[in-house]
Amino acid sequence: MKKIAILGAGTWGLALARMLFLNGNAVCVWSALQSEIEQLNLTSTAVKLNNLQLPKGITYSGNIEEACNNANVVVIAVPSLYVRSTARLISSFLNKKQLVVCVAKGIESKTNLTMTEVIKSELIGFEPIALSGPTHAEEVALDLPTTIVAACENEQNAIAIQQIFSNESFRVYTNSDVLGVEICGAVKNIIAIACGIASGLGYGDNIKAAIITRGLSEISRLGEKLGCNKQTFSGLAGMGDLIVTATSLHSRNNRAGYYIGQGMPIDEAIKKVGMVVEGINALPATVELAKKYEVELPIVFAVDSVVNHKASPKTIGLSLMVREYKSE
Repeated sequence: MKKIAILGAGTWGLALARMLFLNGNAVCVWSALQSEIEQLNLTSTAVKLNNLQLPKGITYSGNIEEACNNANVVVIAVPSLYVRSTARLISSFLNKKQLVVCVAKGIESKTNLTMTEVIKSELIGFEPIALSGPTHAEEVALDLPTTIVAACENEQNAIAIQQIFSNESFRVYTNSDVLGVEICGAVKNIIAIACGIASGLGYGDNIKAAIITRGLSEISRLGEKLGCNKQTFSGLAGMGDLIVTATSLHSRNNRAGYYIGQGMPIDEAIKKVGMVVEGINALPATVELAKKYEVELPIVFAVDSVVNHKASPKTIGLSLMVREYKSE
């Protein structure tokens, strides 16, 4: 039995807490929000997971050092905007024997660092594992079959997480291309917003399939320019995660895009989703990387025009359709 600390009490953090506890581990969930800790201690209910009842043996704490004390694995499951501050909080007491896993997906604005790169800049000497793939918390919480990738340059760390997290309904693969896995996890959210916008405009399946396909091409172009492994983009963290995020009703990014396509202001769309829309957070850094490395990302730039520059979704969609004709 391992002791596992889950830092973050959102839907994904609680779905993983439940699964890891049922795998036979001791699990403690930390949240910076005292109201969340009080509610979980009182009811053992994941409110945003359709009021799912969580196992009674999971513990909850508002003291991050207490949660991490003697933990074999520390899972950072906060939104991307809070990964740096959370890593900084634990930097004074974490020890090198503890494995750090990051399940947040994003690229930090201003630094253009991926989430494990952010963690490494705060936790010197650690080799965090990126856990990413087509994994909606709503399905993992119901033990529906799911596959995911544990990515780390240190293969033994990835294998250790593979063994701790895997079970009959949750299959973990390993991958050494950490940057590729994380680029996929961040940029696919932007492509999912584009798919949602298309739905909100009333467009059909043809164009959504095209956005997914051409979106994967954009992710691959950027990733390869950054030195990532081409095979990563056709794997679970690439194509797999893109498909589920761009098509599923569970997808926050897809849903936000749908509201935007219907004409709803950005802030209202985010508020109506009710949870973090990571694709919007990833836009500034993705655009900067594209400019820096001179990579053509027309769908990403179209979403940026709508989200950050108040462009009309319908006008921007038309501009994509009448771009210069070329070979696929």
